[in-house]
Amino acid sequence: MRKRLISPIRWTGAVLRRGWLELDRAAVVEVTSEAAAHPIEGALLNEGGRGWRAATPGVQTVRLLFDKPQTITHIRLVFKEQEFARTQEFVLGWSEDRGTSWKDIVRQQWNFSPPTTVDEREDYGVELSDATALELTINPDISRSDRYASLESLQVAV
Repeated sequence: MRKRLISPIRWTGAVLRRGWLELDRAAVVEVTSEAAAHPIEGALLNEGGRGWRAATPGVQTVRLLFDKPQTITHIRLVFKEQEFARTQEFVLGWSEDRGTSWKDIVRQQWNFSPPTTVDEREDYGVELSDATALELTINPDISRSDRYASLESLQVAV
């Protein structure tokens, strides 16, 4: 067997230098529901908010409609669950035509198992030219319909 050891990928901090969009100024947000104590602003503004939580159980959608087309290079999602063991699935998609048609970026499942596995952090390097919309659909528990979707944070870099 021929093999070769390689150096680990070094963290360069490039993501930290990216230009995170100020979503409150760059987009209109649409959301299927939100709890009064956890509005969507808590997940979209970079102010250390308390995240977003749905007001009703089941599948929920968060949609960003950009004021002008964006070239998106990075998307960061953070989910937290400290109470219930559950398997969450989400789909992240984008559109070039303000939502007339959608293209999937990723579909992913994650198992939360409190108290040990309570955070899901996803960082996606992407090349989305002329993006006019992003859509995140969250099924909070693929085996139950009585769980509430939540999102700790969503950041978009250009």
